[in-house]
Amino acid sequence: MPIPHSGAKPRFDVLTIGNAIVDVFAHTEDDFLVREGLAKGAMILTSEERAEHLYAAMGQSVEISGGSAANTAVGVASLGGKTAYFGKVKEDEAGRVFTHDLRAQGTYFETAPLKEGPSTAKSFILVTPDGERTMNTYLGACHLLGPADMDEKVVREAAITYMEGYLWDPQDAKDAFLKAAKIAHEAGRRVAITLSDSFCVDRFRDEFLHLMRSGVVDTIFANTQEIKSLYQTSDFETALQLVEKDCRLAVVTRSEEGALAIESGTRVSVPAYPIDRLVDTTGAGDLFASGFLFGLARNLGHLASLKLGALAAAEVIQHVGARPEANLRAMAQGNGLL
Repeated sequence: MPIPHSGAKPRFDVLTIGNAIVDVFAHTEDDFLVREGLAKGAMILTSEERAEHLYAAMGQSVEISGGSAANTAVGVASLGGKTAYFGKVKEDEAGRVFTHDLRAQGTYFETAPLKEGPSTAKSFILVTPDGERTMNTYLGACHLLGPADMDEKVVREAAITYMEGYLWDPQDAKDAFLKAAKIAHEAGRRVAITLSDSFCVDRFRDEFLHLMRSGVVDTIFANTQEIKSLYQTSDFETALQLVEKDCRLAVVTRSEEGALAIESGTRVSVPAYPIDRLVDTTGAGDLFASGFLFGLARNLGHLASLKLGALAAAEVIQHVGARPEANLRAMAQGNGLL
């Protein structure tokens, strides 16, 4: 279904809103997670003191700009899309690196940085030999993104406004997203959210359901665990039937089983894109979303959008880091997708 809009051609394909985070990656063994009392595969919020402890204990690391919605913006840009981003950093070294990296990818990022207060957010990501990632995140400046940071002109000029569920903790961020969603819908644009993590769903299940049922969001992204958690069922098919009633478009990723989209009673699915070697699953969902959102913004249809998502996800899980290293547009063209 084409995206309804007010007649003005969008300046941006996708505007993403999220936690502006610098990722700190380290490879580790499972026993390290056990010693530190960490739930494997989960994302937990941590204090600055705990973050410093993990940084000291985790051994050799690599720092790469990240943040779920920012990764998605970079993926869309790599496919040739026009992107914008709202997120909060501090005027510190990490904040300057994050800002430079995002702008260097062609993403419009003009959210005013903090001059005082908490430092730029960091996520300490521990990658075990099976490629699974366990994230410990200090949100810092992220918590101070608010309604005043929602540039109305940018929202109105974006075909799709997309928010990460990770941002749904602070009240200011909720108010910011509600403001952006209202502006977007008044301009005839599409509004999407990713559920981000089953722990997010556990905390905010009723609020996420309300966002869908009230029409604040018309598109959701989730993985198998998140969609089952949302409806508190162990049966995947039951969850799909329920989400179809609650949201205009649902896009669900299934790891090695591929992904599917449901809209207006029609389901479309694709297999996972083949890979040579699984290195690090960080960013798989973020990059899948970038491929699908690019296709959606360009009205390519759900099948083509799912294939672009699968391709982008496959690229990012074959190396460390949550942003593409290859040119996704060239990859898509080489595979006959663009």
